[in-house]
Amino acid sequence: MMSQGRPTTPHTSDAVGHETVSGNKALAQRELLIFEIGTPRRTGIDFPELKNTPSRLGGVERTQEIGLPGLSEPEVMRHYVRLSQKNYAIDLGVYPLGSCTMKHNPRLNEKMARLPGFADLHPLQPHSTVQGALELMGDLAHWILTLTGMPAVALSPKAGAHGELCGMMAIRAALDAKGADHKRRVLVPESAHGTNPATAVQCGFSIDSIPATEDGRVDMDALKAKLGDDVAGIMLTNPNTCGLFERDIIEIADLIHGVGGYFYCDGANFNALVGRVRPGDLGIDAMHLNLHKTFSTPHGGGGPGSGPTVLSDALAPYAPVPRVESQDGVWHLVENVEDADGESFGRMTAFHGQMGMFVRALSYMLSHGSDGLKQATEDAVLNANYVQAALSDVMTPAFSGTCMHEALFDDRFLKDTGVETLDFAKAMIDEGYHPMTMYFPLVVHGAMLIEPTESESKAELDRFIAVMRSLAVKAVSGEVEMFKAAPIYAPLRRLDETRAARKPVLKWTPSEG
Repeated sequence: MMSQGRPTTPHTSDAVGHETVSGNKALAQRELLIFEIGTPRRTGIDFPELKNTPSRLGGVERTQEIGLPGLSEPEVMRHYVRLSQKNYAIDLGVYPLGSCTMKHNPRLNEKMARLPGFADLHPLQPHSTVQGALELMGDLAHWILTLTGMPAVALSPKAGAHGELCGMMAIRAALDAKGADHKRRVLVPESAHGTNPATAVQCGFSIDSIPATEDGRVDMDALKAKLGDDVAGIMLTNPNTCGLFERDIIEIADLIHGVGGYFYCDGANFNALVGRVRPGDLGIDAMHLNLHKTFSTPHGGGGPGSGPTVLSDALAPYAPVPRVESQDGVWHLVENVEDADGESFGRMTAFHGQMGMFVRALSYMLSHGSDGLKQATEDAVLNANYVQAALSDVMTPAFSGTCMHEALFDDRFLKDTGVETLDFAKAMIDEGYHPMTMYFPLVVHGAMLIEPTESESKAELDRFIAVMRSLAVKAVSGEVEMFKAAPIYAPLRRLDETRAARKPVLKWTPSEG
């Protein structure tokens, strides 16, 4: 019988068709959905019925089963351990996702975030009971401002896109305060992050795209041609999504300021600049930082993210609340707009930001020190250029010259082979590697974006490079069938991704019979 397209009988086989009765392959355990393992009619915990206890639910008691599966504790543990073994992780191997900065998360950071007093805070505690936490937030803000060369920072944004929203809302507030409501056009280079135009539109701006030159950077002639009195500003990513530093960034800032606009810089790639370049020295007015990228706090399920946003003198008065401040040695949060200096645009989030991320980021900064942060930046750039140089004779770099923190290849080396970028990425899974970022940035055909970060040793990179070189050679040697069949050794073989996107099965239902 089939259950929502999933076989309920063992089906695992290897490349030569060998099947196992259990569906397992040695230590690779086959695992069903949790709904297929447990049933609502059993439980691992047995509570006696309460006697002489009247209901306090006011007539809204549950009248039917809620449909959650019941399992014993060993079944629950085994289920999630088996699922974890099907996932790739930064603790397992190189995680080459470009634009994501999948770096190692030092366990010291985790230990600090779990300290009593940080791990068990409540956002509504009186300020007198959380002085240490507020001081930590103040220290983090200090070092963020030191590293960026900016005068003000809003800590509350919850992630990168939220930080973008903060910066653009400050720009909108500054324009409105000056009566410049005619300035509603934002210039966005093609090499900017994809969330940039979406954020600008969310804030009521229109988008005007700026093309790139053949070397992957902002076309300055096109930029100058689009300047005008209605320009509110520019949203530029530096280093950009092609992994390249925008050489004309100071001139760009001068041009934007010359027409009364503001310069928003996407700081997602700040990991390539820390200790080497201060954004405040480049004429930037607003920039968010991804603590989960640059300062190694966990991604995704280990998260959440955090996106503090630094602001220039021109935008600092419009920063959101809450703001952490110290007076006579006592720390407090300015919670209300009417209590804040300047003309704050308001509050972006219910509370004060992601405390666990603040602890981890400050731990990372203090344990590295200024010299260590600078070295991490240099190692990230060195590793990316090492990968690019080692693969440039068998793969095709999208642009000539050195890169910053990530190496970008296109699919020219796959021309006429029958192998596409997606096929190449699927073959990487069989070799035990998570694929690089595919088809991004959109300005590069068949893009393959690789960001090794500073976490990887030369030996680890050499193993990764050897695999990539071998796959490139196989692709041009005509081994098309291997690529089209990949992945062979993954828990699931290649899926029909078009069908999965158009007709996803989002709800489990029991099989009949």
